[in-house]
Amino acid sequence: MTLRSFDDAILKSVASFEAVDVEFIRRGVKSGRIIVFGNVKRDNVKPVAIGEGLSTKVNVNIGTSGTVADLNMEIKKARVAVEMGSDTIMDLSTGGNLDEVRRKLMEVSKPLPFGTVPTYQAWIEGVAKYGVSIPSDFFLAVVEKHLKDGVDFMTIHAGISRELSEKALRSERLMPIVSRGGSMLAVWMVENNSENPYIKHWDYLLELFKEYNAVISLGDALRPGTIFDAHDELQIAELVNNARLARDAINKGVQVMIEGPGHMTLDKIVADIRLMKSLSGGVPYYVLGPLVTDAAVGYDHIATAIGAAIASAAGADLICYLTPSEHLSLPNVEQVKEGLIAAKIAAHAGDLVKLGSRAGRVDAEISIARAMLDWEKQIKLAPDPRRALIMRTQFEGNLKSCTMCGQYCVFLLLEKWLKSRKSISMNDLLNRLGGGRLHELVLIVGLEHMG
Repeated sequence: MTLRSFDDAILKSVASFEAVDVEFIRRGVKSGRIIVFGNVKRDNVKPVAIGEGLSTKVNVNIGTSGTVADLNMEIKKARVAVEMGSDTIMDLSTGGNLDEVRRKLMEVSKPLPFGTVPTYQAWIEGVAKYGVSIPSDFFLAVVEKHLKDGVDFMTIHAGISRELSEKALRSERLMPIVSRGGSMLAVWMVENNSENPYIKHWDYLLELFKEYNAVISLGDALRPGTIFDAHDELQIAELVNNARLARDAINKGVQVMIEGPGHMTLDKIVADIRLMKSLSGGVPYYVLGPLVTDAAVGYDHIATAIGAAIASAAGADLICYLTPSEHLSLPNVEQVKEGLIAAKIAAHAGDLVKLGSRAGRVDAEISIARAMLDWEKQIKLAPDPRRALIMRTQFEGNLKSCTMCGQYCVFLLLEKWLKSRKSISMNDLLNRLGGGRLHELVLIVGLEHMG
């Protein structure tokens, strides 16, 4: 893979943030195990790297719908995502002037890398112009428009073939296809008796992405939309297709990642990630959750965080958040914030296993502050300091401790006998975490799963 679009300053910035050697980043990008966002048409984008040996990143989806097309609300969501520390943002808009919405959200999302799903616009505008007989090259024209605008990465549903679409529609799956883009393409293929336009024009698609140095995110159109469909023939078949396409893209100098499930129970997550990494040769994995139960309606951000923590620890590279309103409604601004914070906590929890001491500095700082009853420091380091402060002061009481324990706080009870104890340093604590225990976790979960 060429590094022509990444100067030394970008690679050094990424390496410094990740606490790794710059040559580690170079080798990862060349092998396709690491991607670095940066469309050549877009300036002042934060260098964000995703992949093997790096911290788990979090993506926030925003965008209008066909029934709620409120651009001002989506702008507020984008600003909250930037403020609260999202690593990337995707626009999933299907309502309003899609070009205007995309360009405005891209502007307010800076400096974060920005992604889209061009299939949505191709379908919506294509059906309005041609009916369901959309010319196959129209899908590519929309992709090129997004690339020219500076979009850094796009979901491209190239893994779902006409054959797989027809199998899905005849299958005994509870939910045959839950991907919106995947269902649009499936309908197009069946109605037009034609192969997936992204497969048909695959080589031209690669040329476009290489020219703009954008990342292809191979979509999981056949991801399970319920735990009862997880790891069936359709999901695995699409994963095999995506792994083959990913290797071809890398060999031709195009950056790529693969998208994953979806809904699945806890015991399937590690196996899913190990299978994907094995099939693809270590290509970055971008997972939607996974949601570990279908019964968390109104709290799907929690179900997702549980799955995301396990996925992160097992080697997932980018987590797509979900909000409390998933399966119920387009999220509002507060729900975007809640979903992002839950996903960030999950990603960090996984990194404590995957990266060990490289990820544990904030935990060490908070733990030291907690042992010293340093509330100011704890609140400053909280995922949402304003919320933490509100909780800290919601009742009147002993301000040295908290109102949960009050005068019976353990640190106050033991204070007399702890004064002479040797202090524990930040490095002491980080050494206890070591360098990461990914293989240990995988072994334990694997043995448990085998019974």
